[in-house]
Amino acid sequence: MTPIAPYRIRVPLLLGGPSAAALQPLLVALGFDATVASDKLGVASATKMCRSVMIKGLEAMVIESFTAARAYGVEDQVLASLAETFPGIDWEKQGGYFFQRVIQHGRRRAEEMREAAETVREAGLEPWSAAGTAECQAWVAELADAGVFAGSDAARGGWRLEADRVLDAVKAKARG
Repeated sequence: MTPIAPYRIRVPLLLGGPSAAALQPLLVALGFDATVASDKLGVASATKMCRSVMIKGLEAMVIESFTAARAYGVEDQVLASLAETFPGIDWEKQGGYFFQRVIQHGRRRAEEMREAAETVREAGLEPWSAAGTAECQAWVAELADAGVFAGSDAARGGWRLEADRVLDAVKAKARG
């Protein structure tokens, strides 16, 4: 339910299904942070998928918004506006973290978001955000596979460097 680091074995786990209550104390005894979500199958998975729509969607929105803002030279104004609207978030730092996560894990996350989109669809809703997030995550993974981010560490180097690399790749593709 959260990144494994720094929790490692203590990363929060949700259990579901008819055997979840019996499994939970065994996992806790081994050092896991396991919680029973429900005795019904699918509740733990639905929780994870719905959370992913939000978390991975935020990553995709930051990449899209910050990179476009960088292209127009308005990133400082966008960050200032975000800081005013959400004063508890360091958007510069958060941007670097989000870029890093997608660069490193975009391929796996794209697959997860396709599953999340199916979860949303099964609820009777159109998965606009989840489907778009899957596309964004896959696109960044393709850029990473092509070496666009070789040797990068967006958490340390900052999101601006990574946005510039994305913009350079887009320009190079447009030139043919």
